[in-house]
Amino acid sequence: MKVSVCIATYCRSERLRAVLHDLARQRQLPDQVVVVDNDVAGGARATVEQVRASGVPFRIDYEVQPERNIALTRNRTVMLADGDWLAFIDDDERAPESWLQQLLAAAALYGADGIIAPVEPQVPADAPLWIRRGHFYDFPHMNSGDLVPLNRMRFGNVLLRGESLRTEPGPFDTSYGLRTGEDGDLLVRLVNKGARIVWFDEAIVWEPVERRRLSLRWLLLRSLSGGQEFARQTVDGKYGSINWIGRAVFFCRALLQLLVAAGLAAVSWPVGRHRAARWLITASANLGKLSVVWGWRYRAYA
Repeated sequence: MKVSVCIATYCRSERLRAVLHDLARQRQLPDQVVVVDNDVAGGARATVEQVRASGVPFRIDYEVQPERNIALTRNRTVMLADGDWLAFIDDDERAPESWLQQLLAAAALYGADGIIAPVEPQVPADAPLWIRRGHFYDFPHMNSGDLVPLNRMRFGNVLLRGESLRTEPGPFDTSYGLRTGEDGDLLVRLVNKGARIVWFDEAIVWEPVERRRLSLRWLLLRSLSGGQEFARQTVDGKYGSINWIGRAVFFCRALLQLLVAAGLAAVSWPVGRHRAARWLITASANLGKLSVVWGWRYRAYA
């Protein structure tokens, strides 16, 4: 079975170089690595050419996708990939030597059409104390072999059966091109059409957290964006059928949670900034849910 690793990249040449070298050290080598650059200037081209020249043991296919659109860029990686299995890793992540081998073994073990595995953040040691105490970049783990709930679908560390992707229109919805959520939308569609997507807790990749993300502003915007996409998927019935009463209850609950979280943020500030920040992040997520009512969309990639 041929395996392609797909990477969408944008203005992260040195981080891209690092993950390409990680792939060259895999116990289970990929047959192909696809890099699609969303920088119209092709800023990653020189990095890819240098890595190629170093003699990596796989083919690297590189293209520029000039329109600013994360979904179009991911779609191009799928179009260029010729593997039976497609593994997706972000351009700012690091893969241990066992990564690809573990993903493929898990797919065989659980008879899965897709595997989602952890992305573990690495916060700089000199990050502000409230950032280090808050664990804001962590994602919840699950037991290996569990089916991934629809509301936890995400990319960053994913293996998918190529046949499923190639028969899905897009496969990524380009209307998500300047905002987040194109990954969860695709995975939910695949599951709703019968795909079996399983969690595997051992195939970890690492994500060194960029310094520009070490701020309350970045955390609040990420949470707001996540709240928006969760609300859209919910009210559109992607997580299960919902009537107008269910929608009304959903938004009333979001309003109540916003007010409670904002109040708790105010009273918890004196006992720890990380606690106040946690409640502010919760408030921002619920503000994102409510913003769907008046149709505003936060464009994270604009």
